[in-house]
Amino acid sequence: MDLDHDGNVDLLSGSWPGELFYFQRQPDLSWAAPEMLKDKDGEYILIGGGVRDTPEQLLITGNGDFVEEGGEYVVVFHGKTYRPKPGQSVATTGTAAAAHAVDWDGDGDFDLLVGDIRGTVWRIPNEGSAKEWKFGKHVTVEAGGEAIHAEGDAGPFCADWDGDGDFDLLVGDGSGKVEWYRNDGKPGHPEFAKAQLLIGPGDAGWNGEVPTEPTPGVRSKVCAADWNGDGRLDLLVGDFAALKPKLPPPTPEQAKRHAELKQELAKLNEEYGPLAYNPPSPTETAEAKAKREARVAALRQRMAEIQQELPRESENHGWVWLYLREAKTEAAETKSAKGE
Repeated sequence: MDLDHDGNVDLLSGSWPGELFYFQRQPDLSWAAPEMLKDKDGEYILIGGGVRDTPEQLLITGNGDFVEEGGEYVVVFHGKTYRPKPGQSVATTGTAAAAHAVDWDGDGDFDLLVGDIRGTVWRIPNEGSAKEWKFGKHVTVEAGGEAIHAEGDAGPFCADWDGDGDFDLLVGDGSGKVEWYRNDGKPGHPEFAKAQLLIGPGDAGWNGEVPTEPTPGVRSKVCAADWNGDGRLDLLVGDFAALKPKLPPPTPEQAKRHAELKQELAKLNEEYGPLAYNPPSPTETAEAKAKREARVAALRQRMAEIQQELPRESENHGWVWLYLREAKTEAAETKSAKGE
């Protein structure tokens, strides 16, 4: 979409940490450096993010970077440095934000839709103009009188799916489904009906049976476009899935070696977990801390070496699937078009 209304198509992206990134297209068709979007108060837009500081843990939800400082790690988050207190563990996580821009209220500028890891879809109104954005407070998007709650990792996209002249809402989710919310409202005041299923759940290969051929996965992100130029919107769906690599069978000697490595790895994991993730004792001395951290580093190094030697049991992929709209039933038919 042309987010800044300068005649060039821009890019808008969510992120795993949760911030939203704007890529402006330049007149020479190159891309400017990504810019994290801010709200009207000058704060970075980060729904559900921030700092959670408890006696046990310092948790940063957002785009935080670990930096070594004075022999210990601190987190730099939105220009501020956060240092864990004695006895605190420190970690970063994210909200898996997925973003889409649409003129929600029909006033000629783009508002923002954001899906998050909990499956909620949020609307951020633009209280400014097409060229001078002033993004306000986020509110939940409702359908059928209730807030939308997909099965995690909501990915919203607006398009006129039923061809009645207004935009509807399509939402992918963590299970791999894509659902359609019909817009029954008036121009500038969208109102959505309850969800109708367009595409069923996928399979990430996490149930112990990793597929050997590409198959629709989970965490679906959707785009609607007339792919084949027949006047009907089709669906492009990105996903996440595992695939079993096509490796030659191991020799008897290799199979024996692999079994030994797996046994060693299991023992190392038993030791590594408590040392790496449990909060240290408040009375831990500097000498004990140094010894513990050295052991954690040694364990991590050895486990990485074992993983390199063992054959891969699965590979993570992000496929893109094309679902063409059928002429008579307007149903989606899976086609084999896919890509990394």
